[in-house]
Order: sequence, then structure tokens, then C-alpha cells
Amino acid sequence: MKNNQIWICLLGTTLLTGISTDAQSLSKKSIKHTKHKEVSMTTSAANKEVIYTLYEQGLNQRNRQVLTSLLSNEYIATSGKRGIDGFEESIVALLKAFPDAKWKIIDLISEDDKVVVRQSVHGTQTAQFQNIKATGKTIDTNAIVIYQLKDGNIISSHILTDRLGFLQQLGVLPVDLSTVAVKVKNELQVTFIDKFFVPKAAKDEFHQRVTINRNFIKTLPGFVKDIVYEHTDENGNLTCITMATWESQQALDHAKHTVQAEYTKEGFNPSEMLTRLGITMDRSIYQEVESN
Repeated sequence: MKNNQIWICLLGTTLLTGISTDAQSLSKKSIKHTKHKEVSMTTSAANKEVIYTLYEQGLNQRNRQVLTSLLSNEYIATSGKRGIDGFEESIVALLKAFPDAKWKIIDLISEDDKVVVRQSVHGTQTAQFQNIKATGKTIDTNAIVIYQLKDGNIISSHILTDRLGFLQQLGVLPVDLSTVAVKVKNELQVTFIDKFFVPKAAKDEFHQRVTINRNFIKTLPGFVKDIVYEHTDENGNLTCITMATWESQQALDHAKHTVQAEYTKEGFNPSEMLTRLGITMDRSIYQEVESN
């Protein structure tokens, strides 16, 4: 019995020692994690203050001394310039065109050495910006900026701007972009115009042929629309203008070949009909010209 008691005591001591060792190990890890978390939280809070100072004093109050104190010499702009000169490069260009520009922090998130800002910039364009001449228009455009800091100084920044909204607010691009697509599409369109002089006696047969042709071309790819204008003089003779618009010259060329193939299939000879009926024709291709 005594031996059994001794083994039980030894086993209990070993278990307690193991638990104590594990607990100490876990406690050390927990303390280390807590200290790291506290340091991280302290760094994040400090970095947030740096960015708030950047916006309120550096940008909005145009305080270059503050900007200099916040920018690290490690900072490199996309142009290759370093430090305050690199950071100011795009800011100076913006302020020349929008001298009343004001930055606003909408959201700010800080973690470790990164600070993410959702910002807006409000200002009126009074001078040329890049290739955009002064418009006198006011912008209120958003952007996302990611700042990286080291020892309380900004070492990099990456910005994603709402370029489309910016151009739309300045009137460079329309709010409805579909109008741009329509304009480009219309510039490619061509109109095939025929003008016929039809003697009175030939009007019925001519109208039948025009109806057949119009119904056929509407089934062809690239067809946009067709219009027919007519005028009858005092003697009953007809002047007829037909206009067929196609998406492109390529679509029109394809239509011509298809129509000729259909004539061959029908056994129809347009030249013979025009000669037989005494119809004269003037044919041309036109492109729409917008007024200035």
C-alpha cells in the first residue's frame, strides 16, 4: 500500500508540475501577444494623428513646414522625386488649377504601419489642369489613399481616384456615357442615297420594285434605317429619293453584294428595267456632317 501511495503522490506532482509549466508558457505567450497588441495599437493611433495633421494643417492650411516634418526622405513619387518634393509634385499641380481645393477625410482606418483614407476633394477649376482648360466648374470627387508610415513619417502613398466622376463633373465627359458610344457609332455610319426621275406611266412598276428592295435590305446585317421622299410634278412625273443608312462602309459593301446576288437569283435586271421604263437615276454615298 505504501508503494502505491508513493507512486500516486509522484504522479500527482508530475501532473501538477506539467500544468504549472504549461500555464507559465501560455502566460508568457499571452503577455507577449498583449504587449505586441498594445504597441501595435499605440503605433496605429499615432499614425492616425499623423494623417489627420497631414490633411488639416499640411494640405488644407497649405503649411509646407508641417508637410516637411511628416514626409520621410524615403518617400518616392512615381516620377522618382523624393521626400517633400515628390509628395508635393501632384499637389502643386492640383492647387494651381483648383486654388480653393479642400480635402476632407470621410473614413480612416489604421493598422500596424498602414493608414487607409477615403477622402473627398472639393474645389473650383480656374486654370488649366493637365490638358483640360479652365472650366469654372466645381468638383467634389472621391478617392482612396493608402499611406505607409515608419517612425511617425510617411514613406509611401498609393491613391485610387474616381477619374471618371472627376471628368464628368468638369464636363469633359457626359454623365450618360451611352451618348459617347452613339456619337462614335454615328460617325462610322454611311448613307446610300438614290435619286430617281420616274415618268408617270412607270410609277406603279417602280413602286413595286422599291417595296421589294426595302423589305429585303431591312433583313441584312448592319442596316440602320431607310427613308423615302417623293414629289410628283404637274404632269404626274415622280421624283423619288431613297436613303438607306448602314452602320459602316463595310456593312454597305456587304449589302451591295448580297442585293446583287438576290437580283441574280430572281432573274431581275435593274439596268434593263430603268432603260425600259425611261427612269433616270443619280446615286451617291453620303456621310452625316454635324453643325458647329
